[in-house]
Amino acid sequence: MTVVVFGASGQIGHFLLPRLRGRGAPVIAVSRQPHADSEGVRWMLGGLPDRVPALPPVAAIVSYGPLQAFAHWLTAAAPAGSPRIVATSSMSAQSKLDSEVPAERAVARQLQQGEVDLAAACAALGCEWTVLRPTLIYGAARDKSLTPLARRAMRTRVFPRPAGRGLRQPVHADDIAQATLAAIDRPANRVLMLGGGERLPAGEMFARVQRSLPMATLPVPVPAWLLRGARHVLPTLRGPLARLEADLVADNGELERLLGIHPRPFRPDPACWIADGPS
Repeated sequence: MTVVVFGASGQIGHFLLPRLRGRGAPVIAVSRQPHADSEGVRWMLGGLPDRVPALPPVAAIVSYGPLQAFAHWLTAAAPAGSPRIVATSSMSAQSKLDSEVPAERAVARQLQQGEVDLAAACAALGCEWTVLRPTLIYGAARDKSLTPLARRAMRTRVFPRPAGRGLRQPVHADDIAQATLAAIDRPANRVLMLGGGERLPAGEMFARVQRSLPMATLPVPVPAWLLRGARHVLPTLRGPLARLEADLVADNGELERLLGIHPRPFRPDPACWIADGPS
């Protein structure tokens, strides 16, 4: 059962490839950068949507890349044999839909349209499919949210602790990899929300990141009034700062019922923030 993986060198692919190898499933990993083949994994140069080499018939195709680009490639390539399709979207499709930042609203609309396009492509090709909508991802030291914060604190020995009462539900990248395998086995034919196994206030999430670091850092509370002011002088942070008081959570009910996946609670350790090299 050969599986094609787009985005295999990313944070979820870092965990998916070993799990696929453990199953004995041959993998074709498509990447924009060259990688050396390894046991059970053949790397191919290519990029979505129009620089993907011809692929042999496969049992499943997984994409952790841009959703719309993947949907467009799938429609054009029309792979034979109706492979099962698993792709990731993002909970930003919901959380950023009413953002005060126009660019964030555009991202949400693009994600939602990508979900619609992929479902339509799969229906036309007779492919069973699942789209996973994860919350904030961590675990492989490759995310662009908590890992930069942790690494900056390790460099400076100072950890800014923003005030925030909005709930967060971070999900480990390996839990998304496990959900991917379950979706290959039991396609849901729908979009599934995927959050971590615990909801906690944003302030507590930052505190746990700090406590997980391998060295002592000085906590520096960032009060709410300062955050409100920063929204006006730091345009790139206006959206994230505005959401500190909002709940960014997912209902895992369908995920648990249809795929049998129960994500872990948020218990980070130093390995979550320190990269161990390419997968």
